[in-house]
Amino acid sequence: MLNTVASGKLHGDYMRFIVPILAIIVLSASAQAADLTAEMHRTTLEGSGAHVGSVKISQHDFGTTFSLQLSGMTPLSEHGFHVHANGSCGPADKGGKMVPALAAGGHWDPDHTGKHQGPMGHGHKGDLPFIQADKDGRVTVKVTAVAISDVMALKGHALMIHEGGDNYKDIPKKLGGGGARMFCGVIG
Repeated sequence: MLNTVASGKLHGDYMRFIVPILAIIVLSASAQAADLTAEMHRTTLEGSGAHVGSVKISQHDFGTTFSLQLSGMTPLSEHGFHVHANGSCGPADKGGKMVPALAAGGHWDPDHTGKHQGPMGHGHKGDLPFIQADKDGRVTVKVTAVAISDVMALKGHALMIHEGGDNYKDIPKKLGGGGARMFCGVIG
C-alpha cells in the first residue's frame, strides 16, 4: 500500500513538473509554425520580375523579426524597407502613367496616423529599419520592428524595398525619400 501511495505522489509530482515543460514545447512549435515568408521579386511594369530572394518573418517577445536573404542590389547601397497596405506587387496608374508595384498602396498604417516616423516612432506600423547591401549587392540581415506585435496581421500585405534610403521623416521628401519601388513580395 505504501508503494502505491508513494508511487501516486511521485506520479503527481512528475506531472506537475512535466506538464509545464510540454506546454512550452507545444507553444514553441506553434510559434515556429506561425512564421511567414515573402518571396521577393524585382518590380516591373508587367508585374513581378526576376526572383531576388526571400524574407522570413517571425514573432518574438520583443517584436517581429524580418530575416532577409536578397541579391541584385547596388553594392553598398541603402534601401527603405516597408510593409505596404495592399497584397499586390502589380503596377498601377498614377496620373496617366503606369508605375511598378504601385498596386501595393501606401505604407501599412492600421492606426491611421498618416505619419512616416520610422520603426521606433509612432507613425506607420509598416515603417521598418532601412537595409544596406554589402559589397556584392547582397543583403543577409535580420531587422526587428518593435511596433509589430502580431506577425499574423502582416499576412496578405506587400513587403517593399525601395531604390533609395530612408530618413524616417516626411521632409524634405515624403515617406523618407526612398524613391521608386525596387523589390516586392506578398507576405504569406
